[in-house]
Amino acid sequence: MASLPARTRYRYSLGSFVTGAFGTVPGLLLLKYLTDTMGVAAGVAGLIVFVPKAWDVLFNPIAGRLSDADMVRTGSRRRFLLYGGIGVSILFAALFAHPGFGGPVPDAIYVVVVFLLCATAYAFFQVPFNALPAELTDSAEERTKLTSVRIGFLAVAILVSGGGAPAITDLIGGVAGYRVMGLFIAVVILLATLGVYFGLKDAPVGALRPNTVSPRELLRTLARWRPFRWLLGVYFIQALGIGTVLAAIPFFAERILGSSGYSTVLFVGFVGPALLTMPLWPKLGASVGKLAGFRIATAAFGVGLLGLLGAEVFPFAVTMVFVAFCGVGYAGISVFPLAILPDLISDEEERTGETRAGVAAGVWTASETLGLALGPGIWGLVLQFGGYQSSLDAKVAQPDSALTAILLGASILPAVLIVLGIPLLRKSVLERRS
Repeated sequence: MASLPARTRYRYSLGSFVTGAFGTVPGLLLLKYLTDTMGVAAGVAGLIVFVPKAWDVLFNPIAGRLSDADMVRTGSRRRFLLYGGIGVSILFAALFAHPGFGGPVPDAIYVVVVFLLCATAYAFFQVPFNALPAELTDSAEERTKLTSVRIGFLAVAILVSGGGAPAITDLIGGVAGYRVMGLFIAVVILLATLGVYFGLKDAPVGALRPNTVSPRELLRTLARWRPFRWLLGVYFIQALGIGTVLAAIPFFAERILGSSGYSTVLFVGFVGPALLTMPLWPKLGASVGKLAGFRIATAAFGVGLLGLLGAEVFPFAVTMVFVAFCGVGYAGISVFPLAILPDLISDEEERTGETRAGVAAGVWTASETLGLALGPGIWGLVLQFGGYQSSLDAKVAQPDSALTAILLGASILPAVLIVLGIPLLRKSVLERRS
């Protein structure tokens, strides 16, 4: 297949503003929104953040099969992208609307229901979005270029949403701040959805293969597909670490660094280096191999996280250096798995003669969703064990045990989770064979 036009790479990558916003903002702010404006206990808040996304673990593979079937029937996955993205936009605004039903319990139930619906709509967007690279081109080199552009857009999306969302909530303050922030992110998601939908109208599509015939065949496929399962394990563990980091940032900024305003500073210090180094990781991968580059990126992220352990005694500039290390490593661990995945999909489709892109994307998305959801859940337990005091105005003094829990939970815990991926990056399993 001929090389992809640059416009196709850019238009496809607009979808990263949907995945970046939804993947970042709830993990960053939803738990604090529950504990510090609704008075929900930290452990319960962590469970609330986890449950709706855990549903996607079951639903995303189903969305993948539906997406595969629709692609075979119509020759396109764009309809799923459109309806899913619009649904995410509307429900995201509703998620942070805080209707105020008069107590923590009804307010929390409202959040659970809306977040569940929002996560379901997101599955219908992200699953076909992740499946498209394997169908837009059959060239591994072109997929790497596509992935690099996509991750670059993702870094910008995280910078806009992850930096802008806490800045808006901090500037306006209270419940009103969360409402305005929710509307702002909803507009970003809607515009990105329309951009990728109309932008891919004339994009190429790969050969249409028969769909997986049954859930039993799907299970057999995944059971035999060892390289995919191996890469999936790495991705899940590291998504768990990233989810923990996201949930920790606003607490770390306010309680360790001394001001909630540092949330935006931390995000800029994290995403800025990620954005700058994003184009360098594929070049390193071409030089030393994708797996070696993946290992180097993982180690860099781990070193940065461990450095945060000294945030209370280091000058702020030194802390930001370690934050930058985290960003550099994050760029790498974002690029390499998404560069390896389409190669594995193509190999499996050539071996079986059947469509695997949607199914693989569904399982992949489920793993990412579970990791990013479990991260805040674990963080909620860390706060609960530390004795964190929930409130309605975020001004309650916290015991020393809570501060210690925040410091350790934001540094050592995610560092261990991120670095655990290194032993799983085995060349004998994941390296593509010619």
